[in-house]
Amino acid sequence: MGLKRHVSETPATALLKANGVAFTEHPYEYLEHGGAQHSAEVLGWDPFTVVKTLIMEDEKARPLVVLMHGNRKVSTKNLARQIGAKSVGPCKPEVANRHSGYLVGGTSPFGTRKEMPVYIEETILALPRILINGGRRGYLVGIEPQVCVQLLAAKPVTCALAE
Repeated sequence: MGLKRHVSETPATALLKANGVAFTEHPYEYLEHGGAQHSAEVLGWDPFTVVKTLIMEDEKARPLVVLMHGNRKVSTKNLARQIGAKSVGPCKPEVANRHSGYLVGGTSPFGTRKEMPVYIEETILALPRILINGGRRGYLVGIEPQVCVQLLAAKPVTCALAE
């Protein structure tokens, strides 16, 4: 019988615990630029159920968080239209790190350094369970998607594009 690898606490897991959220831990071997596709493959999950946390910004450089299926891209035009922005684009990695307090590749929407509006692809909310970053590269947590709405006030949007 193998020992379950315990991952030390992160701001994300501390927030989940403080709010009584039950979650499962899913550590894996992190691969630079492997993304959600890699983690889904290694962990044996459908990439559609592995949710990536994207730090983006509007035309005024105001940061926002987008939660998207691991095998989908964000239509920035659709997103901007839905949130009332002129445009939306990804932050540079060092800017994303500064806003979130996490390293890109290990960004969790929970326990971010800065409070930012959170938008979640609507179809994620229909899933029974998702894997989402737990605040460290190579570490996902399994939760019910409604937790994102309850703890982050995530607003549903429809902006997914096939990769």
